[in-house]
Amino acid sequence: MKRKKVKKLVAIQPVSFLEEGKEAVKAYCEDVVFYDTEPEDDAEIIRRIADADAVFVSYNRTIGAKILSACPNVKYIGMCCSLYSETSSNVDIIYARAHGIKVTGIRDYGDEGVAEYVAAKLIGRLHGMDGHAPLLGECSEVSGVKVGILGMGASAQAVARVLSFLGADIYYYSRSRKEEIETKNGYTYCNLEELLAGCNVICSCLSKNVTLLYEKEFEQMGENKILFNTALSPCYEPEAMKKWLEKKNTWYFCDTLMGVGEEELLRYDNVNCQKKSSGMTKQAVERLNRKVLKNLEEYCKELED
Repeated sequence: MKRKKVKKLVAIQPVSFLEEGKEAVKAYCEDVVFYDTEPEDDAEIIRRIADADAVFVSYNRTIGAKILSACPNVKYIGMCCSLYSETSSNVDIIYARAHGIKVTGIRDYGDEGVAEYVAAKLIGRLHGMDGHAPLLGECSEVSGVKVGILGMGASAQAVARVLSFLGADIYYYSRSRKEEIETKNGYTYCNLEELLAGCNVICSCLSKNVTLLYEKEFEQMGENKILFNTALSPCYEPEAMKKWLEKKNTWYFCDTLMGVGEEELLRYDNVNCQKKSSGMTKQAVERLNRKVLKNLEEYCKELED
């Protein structure tokens, strides 16, 4: 039976698709448009979608009710980024579902790069490779360092796995305990206050738009700490973070500007942001392409039913 195709698919922005991936998309679509620049605003997104019935979008553009209501032909949205929950999604999934729009996302494609980023930056800070005094006062190994991880999803597990291999003691806090992971890997669950006070290294692997650190929590953290944030949004209240950064030997590392939040923080010597996702390695892009294409293939199969 001849495959049923999407009539027109538009990638409204750069979505990390390889040339061979773009060619593969054509097997599922009669017409395909990949934009290689970021849209200026919602109006530009609406113009780009126009009469398309399918859309590709990445993590840094919001597709809300305003856009979807202006583009009534859209029946499929392929998120070329992680989809963990409706509340953290940059697509209004509730509106989409109510209007018969299928939304798919992917997971577990960039975790390895994130883990390597945290390990590399932590080693540099422990050894004082950045020209500042080492975090613990003298050149130190990861071995024996107490690392507290906020969250224990796939990304957090990748970070824990790498740092545990290097000899770190892993503690974690999450909304629900992962006793099987504790037993298997020797990690220790503790409440948030204990984790913040007892660990020199804190790594936030929380979902997007989750804020966990306020003034009280930063007071519990105190001095001589390094905070990593690998989420696509700040995990903290901005003014509380600024006060904490004034304390002795405090450091904040994140990979994306979305993780910084207020770019004013970049003026601090103890804030380090590489301004690009650590998860978007060559291998991660290849995995992203395969998973997004698989979702599109499955959607086209549904059209045939």
